[in-house]
Amino acid sequence: MKSKILIILLFALITGLNNSFAQSIQLLDLNTRQPIEGASWQYDGKSGITSHRGTFTIEYKADATLSLSHLNYGSWNLTPAEVKKVLEIKAIFREETSHSLMPITIVALHTPLSSQAMLSLNTRDRLAHDGGDILNSIEGFSSIRKSGAYGFDPVFRGFKYDQLNIIINGAQTATAACPNRMDPPSSQVAPNMISHIEVQKGPHSLRYGNSFGATINYIPLAPRYSDKQSLYGRITGSFETNGEIIRNEGVVGISGKRYDLGIFGSFAKGSNYTDGDGNSVAARFSRASAGASLGIKISEKQNLNLSATRNFARDTDFPTLPMDLRSDDTWLLNARHSFNINRDVLKSWNTAIYASLVDHKMDNLLKTIDPRMMNASTPAKTKAYGGRTEGRWLSGNSSVFAGADLRIENASGERKREFIAGPNAGKVFYDNVWQNGTISKSAVFAEFQKTLTGLTLIFSGRLELNQSGIDDEAVEFSNNYESTAETQVNPAVSAGGVKSIGNNFSAGIWLGSAKRSGSMTERFINYFPVGQDAFELLGNPNIKPETNNQADFNLSYKSVKTIVSLDIFASIINQYISATIDTSLTPRFPTSPGVRRFVNIDKAFKTGFEVSWKQSLTTRIQQRLSVAYTYGQNTVIDEPLPEIAPMDFRYSLSGSFFKDKLRPSINLRHVLSQERTSAEFGEKKSPAFTLADITVSWKFNKVLSATAGVQNLFDVAYYEHLNRPISGTTPKPIYAPGRNFSIAVIADLF
Repeated sequence: MKSKILIILLFALITGLNNSFAQSIQLLDLNTRQPIEGASWQYDGKSGITSHRGTFTIEYKADATLSLSHLNYGSWNLTPAEVKKVLEIKAIFREETSHSLMPITIVALHTPLSSQAMLSLNTRDRLAHDGGDILNSIEGFSSIRKSGAYGFDPVFRGFKYDQLNIIINGAQTATAACPNRMDPPSSQVAPNMISHIEVQKGPHSLRYGNSFGATINYIPLAPRYSDKQSLYGRITGSFETNGEIIRNEGVVGISGKRYDLGIFGSFAKGSNYTDGDGNSVAARFSRASAGASLGIKISEKQNLNLSATRNFARDTDFPTLPMDLRSDDTWLLNARHSFNINRDVLKSWNTAIYASLVDHKMDNLLKTIDPRMMNASTPAKTKAYGGRTEGRWLSGNSSVFAGADLRIENASGERKREFIAGPNAGKVFYDNVWQNGTISKSAVFAEFQKTLTGLTLIFSGRLELNQSGIDDEAVEFSNNYESTAETQVNPAVSAGGVKSIGNNFSAGIWLGSAKRSGSMTERFINYFPVGQDAFELLGNPNIKPETNNQADFNLSYKSVKTIVSLDIFASIINQYISATIDTSLTPRFPTSPGVRRFVNIDKAFKTGFEVSWKQSLTTRIQQRLSVAYTYGQNTVIDEPLPEIAPMDFRYSLSGSFFKDKLRPSINLRHVLSQERTSAEFGEKKSPAFTLADITVSWKFNKVLSATAGVQNLFDVAYYEHLNRPISGTTPKPIYAPGRNFSIAVIADLF
């Protein structure tokens, strides 16, 4: 009897020891943080499906790969090293493939452990004070720079301004108040509260607005509900030697089963920097953001998210423009409700409303002007508000997204010119910048997805009603047009599919056509020099919508250690919106060379590619190579389109050592010279350059870590092709910073 009891106890002890090594993991949706039920998993010869809470249990093996798959989330593998990290946080985050089926790049700022399709950015990106600057890390992106440190206006595949749909969390946007776009929509993003960025390429993803050239979607961090009430927080500080730049950011919050309240803020300030030749470049700036986000779990199926962000900018130099930014005060307000209905067919419904209010002022009072003939200032305000609502239906292997959205933009402002010398001394003139212009965009949209064996088909459609007008007409403007109000209907359609080829390859082809009406600038700007040259520009309220007819082809290879992707596109743009010199118009300033009027060009053509290769050389060392190129041509006058960035090569080698405590990385970038320039706009050629950066991070413990690095290691004197020239007797572009040493310290209590 005693021996039987002993055997039973021994068996129980062995079983208990074995079970002690079994650990539970929860599979969660990346955006909603909801459990993913019914996902298949395979690990070390065992398999199963996730529970209604998205959980499953495994025993860690140092040489085993974890495979997961789900109809709505695709199939993916985690390496042994990634499995080890998963077991530390006890969660895997995955995004629905409904987003990633189209030509898309996903960039993670705060890196949850997810699929290998994500490219993680570093601490410098989280500390960035400009959301547009972060995009420059992605292949195919460049930016128009009029300042050395602020207001980087994104350009992707040669598409710029309103040709790019820049949004926050699928809906919210902001409208630049400055006529020269010192404050593009991307500059209003607070990077320290962003989880990841989705770049949806081409006119194919039509659910989030008029995706003409691309949609850039900044996704905020999702609420982090916890079983018990808990506090969390993070604070980061950094210093950069070139420009004496100080950056700080932080967040503190409290969470429970049904709520998550976070308060966040950031501050950055810098002065002039030196370029690679030792020349000083005016780059003073001061930028701050503060806000709060509240997540409320109304029930197991309903969530309400509220957020408010206040952005500040002060005394920022714009050496390429006639004025500097004096102040910028912006409110971003957002409310979002999600309902996981999960009925037989209707699965979810999401609704969001928002308001973006920008109060911007610029002047020339601190610029060195000799002789100073005039003091000038322009206070301007914009409003952007609206919302979207969308449902999702799922039946068998087919799903449908359908909904409606509304976006209303308004801009007002007046330039004051006070003459202090010359024949007009003592006189004051006022110029109506935006004429209180308003553009309303209301639309309905739908997307149908069909999954077959190894093949997924997607069809998208969007129909937009675009209405515009001005409430404070300037005489000199309205004299040129019979009517300043316009109503236009803009349809957009896209069709494509992705085919799996074996276990590793997939190929996709996409055809899309989208119409875009003129922007606030293209319609209502009133004799202001806001282009590449000194010509004043006159808006055209009757300008026709331009149409982008584009084809995309993508090919990808994925294995446990390697990911290779190739995206090729070709675009024919009909009624291309541009500006041509109109000699019948008289400029407001006698020193201006003339006036350009916005017009439609019959046809323009673009083509190009992005290719990336990511490889795990060992379990601790990775390399990544990417190349991007765009070719653009004005087929009417047979010359290159303006502001097309040259071919760009990037290579990085990174590692993780000493149980992930040490993370070194080396980044190389080579940009070819741009010989294809537009004579029509006086565009100059730009030389090639090569850069090298080194970064080293060390994690002292679970809370404290530090990052040190040097940018532009070899102190190269260079400038990007899209940098605007500094005006003067001998105009020259803004040269980028020379060698820069940086250090950052992070205390993370998550």
